Amino acid sequence: MRVSVLDRRNPQRGDQRRAALLRALDGLLQDSPLDSINIADISARAGVTRSAFYFYFENKSAAVAALVSDMYDEAFAAAGHLAAELQSPRERIEATIRGLFGAFDGNEYVYRAMHAARQSSQAVRELWDADRASFVEPVAVMIEAERAAGNAPDGPAATTLATVLLELNDQAIERLVLGSKIDREERAQALVTIWLRTIYGRTDDEKPRKRRPAR
Repeated sequence: MRVSVLDRRNPQRGDQRRAALLRALDGLLQDSPLDSINIADISARAGVTRSAFYFYFENKSAAVAALVSDMYDEAFAAAGHLAAELQSPRERIEATIRGLFGAFDGNEYVYRAMHAARQSSQAVRELWDADRASFVEPVAVMIEAERAAGNAPDGPAATTLATVLLELNDQAIERLVLGSKIDREERAQALVTIWLRTIYGRTDDEKPRKRRPAR
């Protein structure tokens, strides 16, 4: 599990009070939005004192950031599909997109809480941005490798391209969780197509177009 930089104490293995606080927050978020939950609610449900809560977390936004860590780990693991050399570009990108969406399955209420925490806490916003930035390097490395192998055309800097594509993924997840007229499958297929055309200039099924000879 990735430890949130907003933790006041480095959690130790078997730290039952911290685990109880996060379980309590998770349970409360399933029934209520973050704004309606206070520290006393979390502490009481966890069976610990308010001072125990503040021993670990500066505020409830920091606790939400810690709760998101497992989702982050799963999402980051999904990016590993990009390095699957035996798969086609479409297969790799589609596995990555679907893995990313899957990381939030059943945890939509946690994402909504994190979204709210980002609005109220600069520290949480910075953590979220840093988490997203950590995805940039593996995507940029993949783009550069495909260009070097002649599988993808030259274009904008790989880091810039990766950043823009990942921001698009963020927006897609936000709309899925907060509500959208476009369903999950349509959005996933649209993202796969955008990634393929942006990186490769074509979809996986197409052959590169031959240029017509100049007259």
